[in-house]
Amino acid sequence: MESLFDVDKLKELFTSWAPTVVGAILTLILGFWIISWITKLARRAMDRSKMDKTIQPFLSSLVNVGLKILLLISVAGMFGIETTSFVAMFGALAFAIGLALQGSLGHFASGVLLLVFKPYKVGDLVTVGGGQTGTVEEIQVFNTILKTLDNKRIIVPNGVVTSNVITNISGQGIIGVELTFGISYGDSIDKARDIILRVGKECPYILDEPAQGVVVAELGDSSVNLATRPFVKSEDYWDTFFYMKEHVKKAFDSEGVSIPFPQMDVHLDK
Repeated sequence: MESLFDVDKLKELFTSWAPTVVGAILTLILGFWIISWITKLARRAMDRSKMDKTIQPFLSSLVNVGLKILLLISVAGMFGIETTSFVAMFGALAFAIGLALQGSLGHFASGVLLLVFKPYKVGDLVTVGGGQTGTVEEIQVFNTILKTLDNKRIIVPNGVVTSNVITNISGQGIIGVELTFGISYGDSIDKARDIILRVGKECPYILDEPAQGVVVAELGDSSVNLATRPFVKSEDYWDTFFYMKEHVKKAFDSEGVSIPFPQMDVHLDK
């Protein structure tokens, strides 16, 4: 009975391919170990450079995946596979996927820009996406997650963020709290100013420098509007806002300063 396998050819095939297979396996093992070492080294370097914690995981994974792709292409070349055609095929596939997901890729590119240029970071109070205001909870590859004062979770695509004005309210560390208080035309401006400044000094969040001031911002239809801008630490913004609103109103009430409401005088001619 004729043998189904040619032993000599099998030996020859094994002898010719065995070094390549063993070399490829060793290359993969050693390559993955080196890539893991380079990734850890990159993370340590980012830690030493005090890079933003938000960016580190993204960049580390990007380095890791990129090096692994290069390693697989190199191993494919060891088996005689034309790497140029392989790269061309990979590029064509990436182009086709890019056309199908061009919106998502745009958000991805915007996410990279946000992570690199850092117009805001996690914990900042911002207004983005054409009017969405909240504290940055997370910066993802495709989206920015905001948490509002009333605990709503707003997901804003990064492409929408970068295509609109970005207002970082708290990014400077110290922020001015814009407040306006209206008094009637019959009340004393100086008295109201003294009350506002006194309440500001009693507020536990307001900083001594820059000093708080009170100015006449507008002579309205039914009120004289006094504006003040006390400066506080960014994290104390809302506490200060609500403290001043409540305690200035109470102080006005106790000292006879009225806060008018819109009204109209009607004159009837006979």
